[in-house]
Parts: sequence; structure tokens; C-alpha cells
Amino acid sequence: MPFARLARATTPTCHIGLGLAAVGRPGYITLGRDQDLGADRSVAALRARTHELLDAAYAQGVRYVDAARSYGRSEEFLAGWLAAHPEIDDVVVGSKWGYTYTADWATDAERHEVKDHSLETYERQRAETAALLGDRLDLYQIHSVTPDSPALTDKNLHARLAEAAAQGVSVGFSTSGPAQADAIRAALAVTVDGEPLFRTVQSTYNLLETSAAPALAEAHDAGLTVIVKEGMANGRLAEEHAPPELRAVARETGLGCDAVALAVILRQPWAGVVLSGAATVAQLTSNLHAPAVDLDEGQRERLAALAEDPRAYWERRGQLPWH
Repeated sequence: MPFARLARATTPTCHIGLGLAAVGRPGYITLGRDQDLGADRSVAALRARTHELLDAAYAQGVRYVDAARSYGRSEEFLAGWLAAHPEIDDVVVGSKWGYTYTADWATDAERHEVKDHSLETYERQRAETAALLGDRLDLYQIHSVTPDSPALTDKNLHARLAEAAAQGVSVGFSTSGPAQADAIRAALAVTVDGEPLFRTVQSTYNLLETSAAPALAEAHDAGLTVIVKEGMANGRLAEEHAPPELRAVARETGLGCDAVALAVILRQPWAGVVLSGAATVAQLTSNLHAPAVDLDEGQRERLAALAEDPRAYWERRGQLPWH
């Protein structure tokens, strides 16, 4: 399994991955993104930024990169970086299918992406991903599974995913919404010829949204690699937006709010990879201090008190503007 490569890695940051959602397209819902990216959101500018981030991440020990068909040109940018570095063979590459990017490189589009978990969409997007990443793709995930997703019950789709797995691509899924735990447990029950289909799960978990933790622990115990996304709650835990208690704990540690927030996730026994969604090298470098954060029991309890009701959390997330 590709993630076995991470188990053999020895750098402190090998269990932090780089997610490309914020830099593969000009618009996204992360707070503060206007300041992070500036006015130039051209394809050339974001390609250069993505490559700069990938250079910095690899140099600092990051070995997992996460893209998606709906992240604008993220797969294209990543493919270009990999082609420019043929000597790099120890990076685990993941992508996702199930959303189609529809914003046409605009930040004010009426709809930025359209969700469709049908077999037809899988076949189309699998071909598109293959054309860009070829045999460098290690993991292909269903994007944002919810309990009512047809991807959980479509036997024909399951068969095609199992074929991809037999050819060497690990098959996983990501989740979103207040019922993440239900979606995870439903996906754990999916089998093909008596064997579990999914090898990884990627879910939102952070100081504000902790509801998926028991199900993620179950997935880990079942042998899945757990990838955590949105550890910074789309910027709500960054320094300028962070709750006062997080800022206080960060001051006590001498490190940034981001490092503290990600450190809490890294220390979950079920967390295999925690994604950084950094849009700048400075943010990435600060995120990568997370393994050095040492929190005492009192600090952990103060941070645990920040958790919100999941429905309230997801309602607020749905109101975040596309910057």
C-alpha cells in the first residue's frame, strides 16, 4: 500500500501532507485568502505558487500531496512539478473524483463545482486524471461522500473501483457535512467479493469539528489510513481569526495558532496524515512546526472546550464566501 512508504519515512513532518485546494484555482473559501494570494490569480501565477509550495514541502520532509479534479488545475500543476523532478520517487500522490470544476477560472462564478458520484462521472474523471498523473497516482478517492451518496450503494461503481485497486491504485473516500460519522461507517461496510473496498478515509476534523473522531478511530482499527483535512477550519483557526483560548495557548507554547491546532490532530492515535492547506511558504513552514508543539493536559482540555455542535459548524462553513 502506498502509505506504507510514509511508515518508513523518518522526518518529523512525514505525516503532514500538502493539500492543493487553495492554490489550484483562483477562488476558494479560506478566510484571509485575498491577502495570501494577492491580485494576480492567473494560471501562471498559481502554477508558480504551487511549484514553490511543493519545493518547500518536499525539502522540509512532506511526502504526501493531495489534489482533486475539482481543485481547478491542481492535478496539472502537480503533474508538471513531478515531471520536472523525475528523481523524486518517494512522494505519495492522492487525488479525488466526484466534483467537476465549473468556475472557468473565475472567483465570482455562480457555481464553482458540481457534485456527481455516478459511474459515468468516475469513468470520465478517471481518464482525465490518468492523462495528467499517469502511473504517479497512488490514491483515488471519492470526493465528499455523505450518507445518501449513491457511491455507497452502486455495485457497478464498486466493481470498477475494485478493478482500479487490482491494478495498483488504492481506493479511498472523503467525507463532509455534519453526518461524517454515518458516512464513514457506511463506507466501512462496502465490500467487493467479500473484501473491503476502501483503504483510506479523508475527513474534516479540527478543534471546532470533532464529531467524526469515534468513526475515524473505527476506520483506523479496520486498517484504513486516516487523512485529516481542514485542520485549520478554512482559516477560522488562523492567528487573525482564532478563538481567544487558542491564541492564549499558542502564546504559552511560543508557536503559532496553526501549529497548535494541527498538533492536536497529529496526536490523535488514529491520524495517519494531517493536511496543510497552506497558500504561502510562510504558512507552510509555520504549519510544519506542529510536531514540535508540546501541550500539557490543562492546555488540551482548554482547547477541547472549543468544539462546536457539528450542524452549527457546517452551517457556518456553508456561509463562507468564495474569495
